Amino acid sequence: MNHLKRTRATICLATLTALALGTVNLAGAQTKRRPRPVYYSVAANTVMRARIDTELNSQKAHVGDTFSSTLVDPVYSKNGVMLAPQGSKVMGRVTSVQRAGKNGEPATMDVQFVSIRLPNGVHTAINGSLADLSTSNATSDNEGTVSAKRTSHRKVKFIGGGAAGGAVIGAIAGGGKGALIGAGVGAVAGLIGGRVKKGHEVKVTSGTEFGVILNRAFSLRAYKAT
Repeated sequence: MNHLKRTRATICLATLTALALGTVNLAGAQTKRRPRPVYYSVAANTVMRARIDTELNSQKAHVGDTFSSTLVDPVYSKNGVMLAPQGSKVMGRVTSVQRAGKNGEPATMDVQFVSIRLPNGVHTAINGSLADLSTSNATSDNEGTVSAKRTSHRKVKFIGGGAAGGAVIGAIAGGGKGALIGAGVGAVAGLIGGRVKKGHEVKVTSGTEFGVILNRAFSLRAYKAT
């Protein structure tokens, strides 16, 4: 009788051991079959075309204020994988505001772009600066991705100008003191050289398009809509 009990106990133990080993092997097989996520990168100096969602005004803006803009064109990795579709949100932050001066100096506003959120809810941090889309120092490929050739684009700011006080995009030539360059900025300089009057404030109206140049590369998985 004792021998029979020992035999049954041995069989039960062997069965439990086999089941346990099978479970471990199954879990291991499932782990091996689970593919690792593949990430693709967007290179530094890539310029993303964006359209601002809400107005920015140098009379009301303060350092630290946040704003959103919308991608006009999709963003692709360097090997052609779409990572951010049209309509993705690019979040920005005001980093400096200089209001217009009574001596004719136009207002200036500097911004930084800090994150991008896709329509499927995925988001990631970025490090981007304002760029002028009209510059001749940029090239585009057949997928609409624009790349800047010179790092001096990071000196670009919003500058007040025009009869209606609308924003123009310009930079300090050579990255230091010098003439303003960019669409419409020549007219602003002309005002300063004429009679003394208060300069124009920056007013970036909703729908204004501009470039976001990446200071550093960032990575995302291939976009999939939910």
